[in-house]
Amino acid sequence: MHQNKTQIEIGKQNSSDYRAYYYSINQNHKISYIQSQTATAPYKRPSHTQSHSPSHPQSPAPSKPRHVTTTHPFASLSAAPLRRHLRHLLLLSLPFFYFLHLLSAFAFSAALLLSLSLAGPRLPSLGLFLSRFLSLKPKARPVLPLFWTLGTRAETGQTHGLWVVAYSNGDVYEGEFEKGKCWGSGVYYYSMSGRYEGDWVDGKYDGFGVEMWARGSRYRGQYRHGLRHGFGVYRFYSGDVYAGEWANGQSHGCGVHTCEDGSRYVGEFKWGVKHALGHYHFRNGDTYAGEYFADKMHGFGVYSFANGHHYEGTWHEGKRQGLGMYTFRNGEIQSGHWKDGVLDIPSTQHATYPVSPVGVNHSKVLNAVQEARRAAEKAYDVAKVDERVNRAVAAANRAANAARVAAVKAVQKQMHPNVNGESIQIPAV
Repeated sequence: MHQNKTQIEIGKQNSSDYRAYYYSINQNHKISYIQSQTATAPYKRPSHTQSHSPSHPQSPAPSKPRHVTTTHPFASLSAAPLRRHLRHLLLLSLPFFYFLHLLSAFAFSAALLLSLSLAGPRLPSLGLFLSRFLSLKPKARPVLPLFWTLGTRAETGQTHGLWVVAYSNGDVYEGEFEKGKCWGSGVYYYSMSGRYEGDWVDGKYDGFGVEMWARGSRYRGQYRHGLRHGFGVYRFYSGDVYAGEWANGQSHGCGVHTCEDGSRYVGEFKWGVKHALGHYHFRNGDTYAGEYFADKMHGFGVYSFANGHHYEGTWHEGKRQGLGMYTFRNGEIQSGHWKDGVLDIPSTQHATYPVSPVGVNHSKVLNAVQEARRAAEKAYDVAKVDERVNRAVAAANRAANAARVAAVKAVQKQMHPNVNGESIQIPAV
């Protein structure tokens, strides 16, 4: 019984606290309530839950806290819907802001394109850029007569005579035409890559001519079916020079290749590389005379060093390999079988009892030396083509001069009446 009174007293104390709390709410209205809520609500809610005992359902103490709890969440929830409405309003307005951003960007782009299109005719490079990448049509200009003729056009539509023709890739031809093709003498200008001056047959280089490239290379000589063929001189932009025979556009036959560093090869070529017999003078003073295979010393040959040493024997892919003899300038000799440029098995003078089971007889080495010397002699006797190359170069110069004369005539007559007092215009091809 004493315990129950204690609980009742505790309930009365709690109820008195809630009355005081409720009284402060009524006195200070809403502002005082919000302050008390933020300061005391987390502290008062645990005491309220402890005082609400299920063993005393008729106690008057829980009624007043129940009234406080109804007003307390109501005041806190009064601002929450407003925040939620504001959040929803902001979310719903985002697409509108995006639309305004896109609309402003589109308006700026349209104004920029309009200004560029208006400035395009005054700036040719800008107008060309716009016409290519932005599909803007440049202003139409009056068509000027760009192509004229000194000859006639056949009933079949094929051109004859002297013509100036521009092609769709930027190339230009000035010279003689036959059967609708470059035929005779003429100059062909490649767009940003060089030109050709000389003879034409059936639309191809054929005869003698001069070909020049933008980087500085130049060829003077003979052509056949559009390729270098015969005798001619090719000067590379690097400084190297080849003078000799050509076949199907490559050095093939006898010729001389002089390098910028001073080295020089005189001999035979096969499809653009040194092959068969020839002699090479290196820039350091060394010389080699003998056989070549696929642009390398291969077979029998003699190599003489600038310091007086020399090797006579066989070679394999640019290295001393096989039977051979190396003679030093002091007279010392090393002979035998060589491998990868190093003496592998020395030779012996004994024919019946060699030094080792794999010993090399010195007589075999001497036979290889004799073959190397004969190959070197043949290499120095390779047919000389200097005279024929010079004749081909002279003929190419004459053909180039004739082509330039034909081109000048075609251009000079471009504004003069030709057929029936009218200038004939040819479309670009």
